[in-house]
Amino acid sequence: MQLLVPNEVLASVRDIDIEALKLQNIKGLLIDLDNTLVDWDKSEIEPRLAQWVAEVLRQGMAVCLVSNAVPKRVKVFSDQLGVPAVSRALKPLPRAFRLGLKKLGLQPHEAAVVGDQIFTDVLGGNRLGLYTILINPLSTRELRSTSFMRRLEKRMLKRMAQRGLLTETALKIRGRRGQ
Repeated sequence: MQLLVPNEVLASVRDIDIEALKLQNIKGLLIDLDNTLVDWDKSEIEPRLAQWVAEVLRQGMAVCLVSNAVPKRVKVFSDQLGVPAVSRALKPLPRAFRLGLKKLGLQPHEAAVVGDQIFTDVLGGNRLGLYTILINPLSTRELRSTSFMRRLEKRMLKRMAQRGLLTETALKIRGRRGQ
C-alpha cells in the first residue's frame, strides 16, 4: 500500500508550490497529460494550464509529459507547450519514467511525478523513488475503465487515511473533482 501513497495531494497543478519543490532539490516535473493538464476528451489545453506550464519553465523547472496516450495526441500538446514527451508510457511500468528522466537529464531524486491516478502516476513514480503529487482529475466524465479504477482508488485512499498514511485534509481535497 505504501507505494500508492503520494507525497502530496492537491486540487490542481496550479496549486503546486514550485519554490517548495526547488528547496527539496526537485529540478523537473514528469507530468501526466490526460485529466491532469487537459481533459481526456479535448484536443486543446486550457490557456490557464498552458500559462501554468510556461510559468513553471520560466521558474527554471524542467517539464516532460509522460502519458499513456498515443503518440499523435501527446505530440500535439508537447509541441504546443514546447516540452519533451513520452507517449504510450504503459504506466506504472518504470520504462517511461526512466525515459522522461533521461530526456530531462535528471536522477529520480531530482524529479516529481504529477498526475491524477494512484495506480499509474503515483505507483510508477514511487517505484522509482520520485516525489509524487496526486491532483484531482480535470473532468468527471471518463472512460468506463477509468471510472472502475476511480472506484478502487477511492476505497484505497479511504483505507490510507484510516491507517494514517494520508491526512483527512488530503482525502477531502481528493473528494473535490473537476478542478
